[in-house]
Amino acid sequence: MQKVEVFRIATNSPDDVSGLKELVDNKTIKAEEIIAILGKTEGNGCVNDYTRGFSNMALSYYLAGELNSSPEEVQKQVALIMSGGTEGVMSPHITVFVKKEVEGETNQSGEKRLAAGIAFTRDFKPEEIGRMEQVKEVAKCVTQAMKDAHIESPADVHFVQIKCPLLTAERMEEAESRGKEVAINDTYKSMGYSRGASALGVALALGEVTEDQLNNEMICHDYSLYSGVASTSAGVELLNDEIILIGNSTNSASDLLSGSAVMKDAVDIEAVKEAMKAAGLVFEEYPSDKELDKLVNVLAKAEASSTGTCRDRRTVMLEDSDINHTRHARAVVNAVISTLTKDPMVYVSGGAEHQGPDGGGPVAVIART
Repeated sequence: MQKVEVFRIATNSPDDVSGLKELVDNKTIKAEEIIAILGKTEGNGCVNDYTRGFSNMALSYYLAGELNSSPEEVQKQVALIMSGGTEGVMSPHITVFVKKEVEGETNQSGEKRLAAGIAFTRDFKPEEIGRMEQVKEVAKCVTQAMKDAHIESPADVHFVQIKCPLLTAERMEEAESRGKEVAINDTYKSMGYSRGASALGVALALGEVTEDQLNNEMICHDYSLYSGVASTSAGVELLNDEIILIGNSTNSASDLLSGSAVMKDAVDIEAVKEAMKAAGLVFEEYPSDKELDKLVNVLAKAEASSTGTCRDRRTVMLEDSDINHTRHARAVVNAVISTLTKDPMVYVSGGAEHQGPDGGGPVAVIART
């Protein structure tokens, strides 16, 4: 039976591994039991955000030393998912997922507890990014991650975090040299197509959509179809999708629980409360400090509505030529969540194509029982 532990660690820079090193050195964490690291780095979160790759490299080299391995081998067995952009008061950090095997077939209470699984897709060709090839491959690997987590029902899946590739000028040129056409000839917009296709892959695997509803033309156009638990983040630093899936299972001896909800817009604080309660927190209007002490982390997606409004009020997020709308959205959603948690060190990723309704996004909570 699995036992999953989760550690939230503050970072002082994208390459800061000192907090993780301290926990490994004092035996709180065993390096060989780390299955995934989910990070928020302080770059711009756009195509040229190299803090993601910088952080990934630092973690890979550190773990390679601990595991007597190579950075390349580390990246094949540990999902290193870095999300750029810590606008507003969002504090840079990493969330480390540790998984070990313990004796027993079910936990002592017989109740479901936190479970986690990972999977890696194959590398994608440029012309496959943002298209059905990516959707189907992600769906297959999400199913593998569920099996890895010993989660049988999609209803028990509460968050699927994916790091996916994007198109660069070089990648587009390579596809063109072979006579292939890419989904979009815009490097920044390609991030959205990759995120959207990856999210629809989650939705397909979990039965939130059916394959006959999907095609290349609807990706990043028909936003009525989405996943309520997918969180996808694109980066230049990889060519495949890396997946970490969390939920609850009776095949877990963890003392943690996960819960989720879907924010209907960027200021939907009630959905955050719903996710907290689903993760076991007990409160009426606002959680007490005692209940907040149970929180390990809150994970959420942020998105500017395509209508240019929020609660029927005009916003300028889509019209700001100086600051990309994803950066505005991350700052807003982080502030909303921090209002409840009293702690700005939470995970908020921007760009929610097919991840929750237009202008909203999934939110998940991991808490101690």
